[in-house]
Amino acid sequence: MKRIIKTLALAATLAVVAIPALAQSQECNDDNKGTWYGTFYKNYKGDAAAQKVAYDAAKTYLGACPADPADKQAAFMKKFVDLMDVSLGKANSGKAFQDAVTAKKYDDEMKYGKEVLTTDPENVDVLSIMGVAGLAQGSLLNESATDAEKAIQMIESGKPLKAYTHDQALAYLNWTIGKSKLASAPVDAIPYFLKSAKLESEVKKNPQLYLDLSAAYETGPRAKLSKDYKDSLKPDQTESDQSKVILENLNRVIDNQIDAMARAAALAPADAKKTIVGDLSALYKYRNKGATDASVTELVANVLSKPIPDVPTPVTSVPSTPTTPGSTPTGTSATNGNGGTNGGPAKPGNMTGTNNGATKTGATGAGAPASKRPR
Repeated sequence: MKRIIKTLALAATLAVVAIPALAQSQECNDDNKGTWYGTFYKNYKGDAAAQKVAYDAAKTYLGACPADPADKQAAFMKKFVDLMDVSLGKANSGKAFQDAVTAKKYDDEMKYGKEVLTTDPENVDVLSIMGVAGLAQGSLLNESATDAEKAIQMIESGKPLKAYTHDQALAYLNWTIGKSKLASAPVDAIPYFLKSAKLESEVKKNPQLYLDLSAAYETGPRAKLSKDYKDSLKPDQTESDQSKVILENLNRVIDNQIDAMARAAALAPADAKKTIVGDLSALYKYRNKGATDASVTELVANVLSKPIPDVPTPVTSVPSTPTTPGSTPTGTSATNGNGGTNGGPAKPGNMTGTNNGATKTGATGAGAPASKRPR
């Protein structure tokens, strides 16, 4: 029976079809029952328009006549009607979902997407679109992240999709998950942002991704290590062996934050770039005392030619060679926050708790364009 339900064709032929045979009395008598069943039987194997005629005839029969377990004709028509109802529901939900996507009505996307998934739970295209909606509308972010996780599992298992390219989908979906964790678990958010940035798609060219990454570094590992550093100092506030190790790890995190901010600045439109560069310059000069505006300009100009750094691997001892910030331009001579040579430790203190542009966790930060999903 299922093979005769032509869902796609039916969706385009939902207009009322005139059925002269049904314009008669709705009384449940043998003559009417014969007419209704005859109309149904002649049309139920036909094309979409004919099946609509059969559907209306069956509905009339079933509506006019009381349920009778012995009525085999009614039982046969009931199976057909049930299948048609499912098909009509899928067609209507699918159209409503597509209309919501076209109109960028994200609440409706989630609503009708759920309806589609009740009958087609493996629809990776619908799941992917729902999994990206949270980037465009923050109120949907947590719900959208759940769909993003399911979509990623399907895509990585080989499920083909048409809504986006493979890398494009994974980049947006990972960004959604990372952004959903940014406020509550910034450390956990970082790997998702890095995955997005390393995939070949337009996502890696969006400055907001790097502002989100910078915010995750600042409110996650940098905040924790700054506190740990202060707690590890001796009672007279001088260095301990433990504080030196913590400071080394802290400076590596700051270097990664600088790299993320530099990428945001390099990609930002002119009206947003000035603010981001100002915030970047403050952090860079804090890390590298004596650095100049020219150093920052050179950093921004060259950063996109370098691979994005991974999360720093924690060290358990201070290396013999001081940490050299990966974002420091070659040939630049500067001193650090301790007055030492470039690359030495910058003690947390005057920059602790700063709210530079990269720490803004809303849809936009430091004037950067809001994250946009593909269509």
